[in-house]
Amino acid sequence: MICRTLRLLTCLAFAAQASHADSLPERPRTVLNQQLVPDSAVTVVVRDVASGESLVELNAATPRQPASTMKLVPTWAALELLGPAYSWKTRAWSDAPVVKGVLKGNLYLQGGGDPLLTIERWWRFVSDLRQTGLRVIEGDIVIDQTRFAALDERPEDFDGRPWRTYNVLPDALLVNLQMADFVVRPADDGKTVEVAIKPFPAGLVVENRVALTTGRCAGRNRRILITSPDDAPEQVRVSGRLSASCGPQTFRRAVMQPAEYAYGTFVTLWRELGGEFRGAMLRASKPPKARLLLTQESQSLAEIVRITNKYSSNMMARSLLLTVAAETSGTPATAAAGEASVKEFLASRGLEFPELVIGNGSGLSREAVISGDSMARLLIGAWNSRYAPEFLASLSLGGLDGTLRKRFEKVNDPSRIRMKTGTLRNVSTIAGYVTGKSGRHYVVVVDVNHPGAQNGVGELIQGAVIEWVLAQ
Repeated sequence: MICRTLRLLTCLAFAAQASHADSLPERPRTVLNQQLVPDSAVTVVVRDVASGESLVELNAATPRQPASTMKLVPTWAALELLGPAYSWKTRAWSDAPVVKGVLKGNLYLQGGGDPLLTIERWWRFVSDLRQTGLRVIEGDIVIDQTRFAALDERPEDFDGRPWRTYNVLPDALLVNLQMADFVVRPADDGKTVEVAIKPFPAGLVVENRVALTTGRCAGRNRRILITSPDDAPEQVRVSGRLSASCGPQTFRRAVMQPAEYAYGTFVTLWRELGGEFRGAMLRASKPPKARLLLTQESQSLAEIVRITNKYSSNMMARSLLLTVAAETSGTPATAAAGEASVKEFLASRGLEFPELVIGNGSGLSREAVISGDSMARLLIGAWNSRYAPEFLASLSLGGLDGTLRKRFEKVNDPSRIRMKTGTLRNVSTIAGYVTGKSGRHYVVVVDVNHPGAQNGVGELIQGAVIEWVLAQ
């Protein structure tokens, strides 16, 4: 009876609190009206971190597309489930002994899911392999991607732009995010255009169709088009026009497929380092009795989480979700298994969100949804967790770094704003922590799902809410 009474009192108190908080402060209300955005399109939640008291709540229970603020869910879960010191391992194996520097068999390159295997670290991997004494590979190079399940999707599925960095798909052996810099510049002969590729994977075929023209160079030259046939991703055509008055123009594009890119860059670097290889590329898992030649560890999970959230890397967030799946449910890891593991973790912390759809974990999806109430509860949970310092360090500081580098610059002490942003067509979101002038800490969630929200309207509403919180 007493328990029932307490629950009733709690509900009544919450209802009274919600009623009190349901109206927006004056400035956010004015901005909302000026931008002709209806209340139904906006979620606003402001809560005191220490007490849980609600200062403002508007449509807190409404599920909405969170865009990249969804990354907060798998990044916090990964920290708690795997620990901030967790690292990924990239390995080289052989199916035959190395005799006097010669491998009379196959070399297996096994990906561990490292989300940030840059070309510099890949060079170190290849160099360290050469330092083991291996000089000649007489068999094939076999790419082992089996830690992550094959994806039933293509990079162009979201918006038709497969070459953009934000559309790169996760892979167990993803080198340099599949990125290459195309440097287009007038040649010394004054008649043609040169195209240089950095790095240049072996097997990449580049067709240069850029014409040299005269006239003014209007800043970043947008007359250059870089395309690949759907059925031949190893082929790239560079076309368009470049004025002779232009200096080098650099374009970053995703090229090839993950396995072909890893193989191609390995072969290029291997030969540059004096190694010999005449075989081909295969895809397969390493044999059970393979010999371990080399292991390279990644950066720590804490560092990966920091980069993921501050710079909103879709691929890295997706890799984190798959890694959680691999460590908790086994391999080959799937996003569905990762979502199940994350939800189980949240439930263990008393955070059951019936509406939550994590999807691929990045927020680059129209299926992902979460309510403002759930996001606020998650953020309070993260604030009080054992790895709160690592999680907080991953959020962008207002006016200083990450996706907030050019926002809130005029705020006194913008470091009082620690947030994750999110943007899709018709979606603009922000979620994180703000310290008021009183020194109290608040969770702030503002989610605008409205036509044109990404074109500045969402940021205006978010800014008005955050400025009000700063004054508390």
